[in-house]
Amino acid sequence: MTETDTATAPASEARRAGRIRAIRGAVVEVRFPGAPPAINTCLLAGPERDRVIEVASLIDRHTVRGLLLNPARRVALGMEVVDTGGPLTAPVGPGVLGRMIDVFGAPLDGKGPLEDVQRVPIHRPPVPLTRRRPGGEVFETGIKAIDLLSPIERGGKAGLFGGAGVGKTVLITEFIHNMVAEYEGVSLFCGVGERSREAEELYREMRATGVLDGAVLVFGQMNESPGARFRVAHTALTIAEHFRDVDHRDVMVLIDNIFRFVQAGAEVSGLLGNIPSRVGYQPTLASELGALEERICNTDAGAMTSIQAVYVPADDFTDPAATHVFSHLSSSVTLSRKRASEGLYPAIDPLKSASKMLTPGTVSDRHYRVAREVRRVLAEYEALADIIAMLGLEELSEADRATVACARRLDRFLTQPFFTTEQFTGQPGRFVALDDTLAGCEAILSGALSHLPESAFYMVGGIDEAEARGVAACG
Repeated sequence: MTETDTATAPASEARRAGRIRAIRGAVVEVRFPGAPPAINTCLLAGPERDRVIEVASLIDRHTVRGLLLNPARRVALGMEVVDTGGPLTAPVGPGVLGRMIDVFGAPLDGKGPLEDVQRVPIHRPPVPLTRRRPGGEVFETGIKAIDLLSPIERGGKAGLFGGAGVGKTVLITEFIHNMVAEYEGVSLFCGVGERSREAEELYREMRATGVLDGAVLVFGQMNESPGARFRVAHTALTIAEHFRDVDHRDVMVLIDNIFRFVQAGAEVSGLLGNIPSRVGYQPTLASELGALEERICNTDAGAMTSIQAVYVPADDFTDPAATHVFSHLSSSVTLSRKRASEGLYPAIDPLKSASKMLTPGTVSDRHYRVAREVRRVLAEYEALADIIAMLGLEELSEADRATVACARRLDRFLTQPFFTTEQFTGQPGRFVALDDTLAGCEAILSGALSHLPESAFYMVGGIDEAEARGVAACG
């Protein structure tokens, strides 16, 4: 029995055999002499049982249509197919910590087979409402713009929205780095449809920084079949649920990129011959995404916090994939191409990012007051942008010029050097506590630092660093 067979077969060896009667790309039709297996059942084909097929639909009383999850291994008409009697399974337990695995639970890191694990089905219903525990606690990330304007809920779901090349993956890797000092639970990274290069770089970086032992990496990469990319998120959540429910540990789930999950679902839907819905997406988009997202929640056993990168096609935030993901999130961080072009990194749009946590009673009165004032100043600055472009800064009133000066300093203060980009920028990263962020914004809003040049606030940590840099520049 091969490694793939072991990774997918349940403990029971009572199996029924069928035969492949039709092949259309990655879609296979299998006929069984008796009653067909249920939807989502795992089938194994080939003499070595190394071709994995997942049942997607029933055609008639004896025939099923399934997806070949590893199409690199060829199938042929008449090939015997074995019903495993259960769905795909994922390895869970302490043996997966520090390992990099694929959708079947097979190791990708060259460290040999997994040890001290058991296998459980990847298809599980969401936790009942009676077992869920409401959140309400802020998860501090050390990133100024997020902690101030779009605080993340411990046990909630946060989305990083942006087009290509605006910094979603960099933010995800910075979260991983900052969690080493601030987060004592298990980190699980799920790479859905991402580049093989990014997987290798992430693994090497986590091993070098010593955080790999407390993390699990699950990848369904861009070169894999749509079915494998579609199911890898279910494998990752199954592992996370075990740490939460059985080991009673808090889990941080980082998904890069949830849009690729939607995209893989659209490809699967097309392969099965379903008529597409709006903008070419699958008609089951809402239910498929909901079934995945609703598994991420807090229970009495532990908390599961999720941070998800969301690619926005053509920067169109009305795209159905983006709008459906929005509805499941407790906070959304929107990345702006305009800010990225201006060199304001992280390129977080302070006016389009939001969080349900930023309300009185959830955050401190000081935090709420400072965040509102920062947003007000930045919104006024944006409203004045057209006037400045046409007439120049000199045509503004004294009060408006003061607002513009304050807003430009706030824009620069909300930038921050990252630990994960040190090798590119030469600047050491900064983890900035929320109190330091609030103190810096209060000082800028009060006008006490208006004598310092704007450049003093760019790419610094706390306000003390900005003051020291400003004094050195002026002195």
